[in-house]
Amino acid sequence: MKAVNEAILARMDSPVALIPQLAAHIVAAGGKRMRPLLTLAAARLCGYQGERQIKLAACVEFIHTATLLHDDVVDESKLRRGFASANALFGNQASVLVGDFLFSRSFELMVEDGSQEVLRILAAASATIAEGEVLQLTTQNDLSTTEEKYFEVIRGKTAALFAAAAEVGGVVAGASAEDNAALRDFGMDLGIAFQLVDDALDYAASQAELGKTVGDDFREGKLTYPVLLALEAATSAERDFWTRTLAEGEQGEDDLPTALRLIEQHDAIRRTIRRADAFIDRAVGLLLRFPESEIRAALADMARYTTARKY
Repeated sequence: MKAVNEAILARMDSPVALIPQLAAHIVAAGGKRMRPLLTLAAARLCGYQGERQIKLAACVEFIHTATLLHDDVVDESKLRRGFASANALFGNQASVLVGDFLFSRSFELMVEDGSQEVLRILAAASATIAEGEVLQLTTQNDLSTTEEKYFEVIRGKTAALFAAAAEVGGVVAGASAEDNAALRDFGMDLGIAFQLVDDALDYAASQAELGKTVGDDFREGKLTYPVLLALEAATSAERDFWTRTLAEGEQGEDDLPTALRLIEQHDAIRRTIRRADAFIDRAVGLLLRFPESEIRAALADMARYTTARKY
């Protein structure tokens, strides 16, 4: 990871001073670096001893960071990982354009690696992420959103990059098609669980723990899994509340506490985490096809951490 961070800093450099300044702001805010860790760990799990995975892990993080910059503009977010978001500090235009720069850097890194398969996987993931974000936009404020549609959204906007990050680690190691498929499925299940927990935390964590404003999903009218569960069990009066606040976007200062109460009343947080645990169980099971090792145990621990985290 030290080498990956050095690669990230080197590739953020630009003679246009605002680019490294803004990019450094979001990178310095930290984050769990789960996606690049997946690339590094998957390569090692498959016995790789070279260094190709370092640039590709940096590439994965650039794709992720670019999507964060764009997402915060779309969502009008003011906080990211407990710090002022880049768009709050530098403006929407700069955030979008630097996000474009980071996407471009990621494709430079893919080309430098020279593998058509790596390029195919990461390019496809980049397109899928954009599709997932646009699909989420179409479900926003739509109370008819189904559970199936919700999972389609999060597979695209979140889990696709987890899946690609794990799969390219296997590809650089020359792993079999079956092993690469297992790594891809591991990443997909991990990413789905990660997003389920994120959606639960938006209604359960404190702002200090979450590193962003609690209730952002509610204010933006997003139909996340806890809301779908609360809607499923809603009385007529409760459904009227969700229609007014989410579908029609009419929200007062007392509405978020009401939403939190309804989410709790219908046990939606615990049920969301339980659903995430099922994906983690399946993900950890996929690792069993690989020989027992310290890195396999670390990947399993990383997966288990996903549903235990508070932010």
